[in-house]
Amino acid sequence: MAENPLAVESTTPRLSWQIKAPELRNVTQQAYQVLVASSEENLKNNIADIWDSGKVDSDQSQLVTIAKPLNAETKYYWKVKVWTNNNKSTDWSSTGFFRTVPEASRLNPTWIGAVTKADSHLPEGRHYHTAIIKRSRRDSIINASDSLSRKSIMLRKPFNVEKDIKDAVVYVSGLGHYELSINGKKIGNSEFAPLWTDYDKSVNYNTYEIPSESLNNGDNVVGVLLGNGMYNTVQGRYTKFFVSFGPPTLFFKMKLTFEDGSETIISSDESWKYSLSPITYNGMFGGEDYDANLEQKGWNKPNFDASNWNPVVIQEAPKGELKAQIAPPVTIQKQYDVKEFNEVGPNTYVFNMGQNLSGFPTISVQGKQGQTVRVWVGEGLKEDGTISQGRSGKPYYYDYTLKGGGTEIWQPKFSYYGYQYIQIENINYKETKVDSLPTLVDLKSNFIYNSAGEIGSFESSNEIFNKAHELINNAIKSNFQAVLTDCPHREKLGWLEEAHLNGPGLMFNYKMKTYFPTIMRNIKDAQRENGLIPTIAPEYVVFGGDFTDSPEWGVSGVILPWMYYEYYGDDSLIREYYDVMKTYVDYLTSTSDNYIVSHGLGDWYDYGEHAAGYSKNSPIALSATSHYYYAAYLFAKAAKHLNKTEDIAKYEALTQDIKTAYNNEFFNAETKQYGTGSQFSNAVSVFMDIVEPQYKQAVMGNLLADIKERGYRLTTGDVGNRYLFQALARNGENETMYKMNNHYDTPGYGFQIKFGLTTLTEQWDPRKGNSWNHFMMGQIEEWFYTSLAGITPDMEHPGFKHFFIEPEIVGDMTFVKASYESLYGTIVSEWNVSDNAITFKVEVPANTTATITLPVDMSMHIEVNGKDFEKSNVEHNRPTYLVGSGVYNIVCKK
Repeated sequence: MAENPLAVESTTPRLSWQIKAPELRNVTQQAYQVLVASSEENLKNNIADIWDSGKVDSDQSQLVTIAKPLNAETKYYWKVKVWTNNNKSTDWSSTGFFRTVPEASRLNPTWIGAVTKADSHLPEGRHYHTAIIKRSRRDSIINASDSLSRKSIMLRKPFNVEKDIKDAVVYVSGLGHYELSINGKKIGNSEFAPLWTDYDKSVNYNTYEIPSESLNNGDNVVGVLLGNGMYNTVQGRYTKFFVSFGPPTLFFKMKLTFEDGSETIISSDESWKYSLSPITYNGMFGGEDYDANLEQKGWNKPNFDASNWNPVVIQEAPKGELKAQIAPPVTIQKQYDVKEFNEVGPNTYVFNMGQNLSGFPTISVQGKQGQTVRVWVGEGLKEDGTISQGRSGKPYYYDYTLKGGGTEIWQPKFSYYGYQYIQIENINYKETKVDSLPTLVDLKSNFIYNSAGEIGSFESSNEIFNKAHELINNAIKSNFQAVLTDCPHREKLGWLEEAHLNGPGLMFNYKMKTYFPTIMRNIKDAQRENGLIPTIAPEYVVFGGDFTDSPEWGVSGVILPWMYYEYYGDDSLIREYYDVMKTYVDYLTSTSDNYIVSHGLGDWYDYGEHAAGYSKNSPIALSATSHYYYAAYLFAKAAKHLNKTEDIAKYEALTQDIKTAYNNEFFNAETKQYGTGSQFSNAVSVFMDIVEPQYKQAVMGNLLADIKERGYRLTTGDVGNRYLFQALARNGENETMYKMNNHYDTPGYGFQIKFGLTTLTEQWDPRKGNSWNHFMMGQIEEWFYTSLAGITPDMEHPGFKHFFIEPEIVGDMTFVKASYESLYGTIVSEWNVSDNAITFKVEVPANTTATITLPVDMSMHIEVNGKDFEKSNVEHNRPTYLVGSGVYNIVCKK
C-alpha cells in the first residue's frame, strides 16, 4: 500500500488503514467514517468539502473506495475514525494525502536533448544480442559518428518567481536516467530514475513536490543531468545486448501555484540549453568515466554564465505512452567500509568490502590535476588475488580524472554492477607515498535496491536456515531493481519465473503492493499479438526459441494476479489483466498437440552430474504441460471470480481436458510415477493437484523414496524447487524438508555458507556457475514463513483478514521467531522447545482473526494466556484455536 502517494492514477482511489490496539484482545471494526478535503486546513476543521462517507457500518478497513470521482492533477487530504466492537469511536487518524495524476493531454510532453534521433546515427530497431551480431556490425554500432547520441549531457532552465508559492509540483522523465536539481539541490533520492520499461510501449515519469524553501524569490534554475541507462546501451566495453530507443532525452513540467490562485508552468522546450557533462562515458553494462576538469561550477544554480552552452533540439518523443511511475524508487540502502585489503602488485590494491551486492563505490582521492584513478569491481578473485570479471561480464570499470587541489569525492550516477571486491591500480594507500601517484583517502561500497521496504523477519535455532535466509535476501535485494533482475552484472534482465516461483518469499519479506503491478504492466507491454508472454519483461532483447518462449516463465502473467489477491485481498490485477491472462492461455492452446505443450526450458538448472541448463532429469513436455494446465486452471478461476459466464464453461472444460491428457501422457499407472519418476515430475503433479486422488499417496511415496535414496538430496532446479518444497510441506513431510536442507553438501544452502558467500548463487556449487548473486533458488523462504513459523494466508478471506498459524517443529530445532507486517498490522509467530514444555507466542492484528493449530500431542496440558485450553477444539488430532486480535502466550507442558 502506498503511503501518501504523489501519483494516483484512479479518480476513485481506495483508502486503507490499520487499527492499533496491541494491549486489547478481539478488537474488530464495527463502523468507519472517512473525510476527504481539498486542503489540510479544511480537514483539520472537519470540513469534508470533497467527500464525507458518513458513519458506515462495516468491518472493511482495506481498499475502501472513495465514492465520488475526483479531479485529475489535484492534491487531496483525508483522515478516518472507526468504531470498534466496544462501540467506542477512536480519535481521528493523522492526516494522509495523495495526488492524482494529470490527464495525459494536460502533460503535453515536449522532449528535448542534444541531438535528434534522426541525426544520432543510432541503430534502427531495438533487439540486438551481442552473441548474434557480426563483429563488423557491432563495431559500426559502437563507433557511430555522432558522439552526442550516447553522451551524458547537462540541461538547464532559468526561471523567475515573484509571488508567494502555495504549491510546486514537478513531473519529469529523463531517459535513460536523470538527476534533477533545483538551485543546485538534488530533488528526490532516486539513483536510477525512472524505472526501466519497454520504452516503445510505456515510459515512466516521476512526480515530486518541491518545498517552497527550495525556491528563491527571484532567480531560480532547473538543472537536469542525463545518462543512457537501458534506453541506450550501444556503448563500448562490455554489454550483454545492444538496444537503443534513441539518444538521451528529457520531458519536464513544473506547475507553480501561487497564494493568489494564479499558476505558472515551466516546461521542457526550445528555451533550454545544454552542455556536455563531466561524465565522459556511461554504460549500464560497461561502467562510467568522469573528468573533474570538465566540471562547470554552479551550472545548476542562478547567476551562472551559460552563454557558451548550446540550444537544445526538440526530439522525437519515445513511442511509449507516458505513465506515472507507481513503484518505489531505487535508492542507496546501505553503505559498507573496507573490511580488509591486499596489495596484489606494486601500488595495486584489492579491497574486500565484506558484502556481495548491487551498487557502486564512492572514492575519496587526493592528487594532481589530470591524474586518473581506475576502479575495477567484481564478485570474485583470480588465483593471484586480482579482480575476476570472467563470469559477470567484462570489461567493466570506472575512471575518475582528478582536478587537483584537496580531497575529491566521487561516485557513479548512471551505472551499477554486482561486486564484493574493488581493485584500484597505481595509487597510494595507507603508508605508501609515491609522489607521482594519487592517494586513496577513503573507500565506500553502496548497496542499491528498491526502497519498497522490508516487512518480514525470520530467525531460528538452525544456523543453516538463518544464514540461508540472509544469503537469499541479500541476493533478492541485489536484484530488486527497476525489475526483478536475474543478476546485477552480466544481464540485468527481468526473467519472469523468479517473480512467481519466489513470490510468497518476496511478499513475506518486502512491500510488494505497488511493485507487483509494475511487473504486470511490463508483462502486458511485452506480450505479443498472438498472446505469447516472453521469458523477460521488458523484452530488450529477443533470444529466440525456448529462451523467448517457455511456459514456466510466461505463466507469471497468470499466477501473479492471484498471488497478489491472496496476500493483499486486492483483485485489481485479475480485473485489469484478465485479457492478458486469457490470451496467454489461448496462445498455449495454439501451441499444443492434443493438449500437450512440448516447448520451453523445463526445470531449468535441475541438479545432477550433467551441465546446468535445460531440464535433463524431467521431460520438457511434462513441465510445459503442467504449467499450461495451471494457467488454464487459474484463468478459469478468474472467469468465475469475475462471473464471466462464457469463459467459465469454456476454460473449466479446457482445464479438465489438459488434466486428462497430462495423466494419459505422463502417468504410469503401474509404477505410480510421472514422467521419468524424477522429483520434479512427481512433485509438480502433486502441487498442481493433477494427480487423481486415489493415486496421490502412492505418488508421494515414490517422491519420498527418491529423496531418501539420494541421501535426502534434491534433483530439482529453478522451476522445480518450489513445487518440491511445497509438495512436501503441504503433505505433512516437513521432516523430509528439514533433512533435505539441513546439511553442508551440494545441492543445498549449506554448501554456499561453507563456501563463505554472502549472497545466493546461480548454481548450488558456486565453482560451476557464473553469477554469484542470483535469488532464483531461494524458494525455501516460503517454507520458513508458512511452515516453520506457520503463517499462512486463507484464500477464503484473502489479504490476511483471516489467516492460519500452523507452525511445524522439526528435527532438533528449539526455536523459531517470525513476523510479517500484513496490511492489517504485524503478525507474529514464535515457538520454543525446552525440556519440559513447548511455548508459543502469536500476535494477531486488530480487525482480523486467526486459526492457531498447535503441533503438539493432545495429552499435553495446554494453557493459553494462563487459562486451560478447551480440548474440544481439535483438528487433525491437533489442538486448534480460533482467535481474534491480541497477543497469545501458549504453554504446552509435557
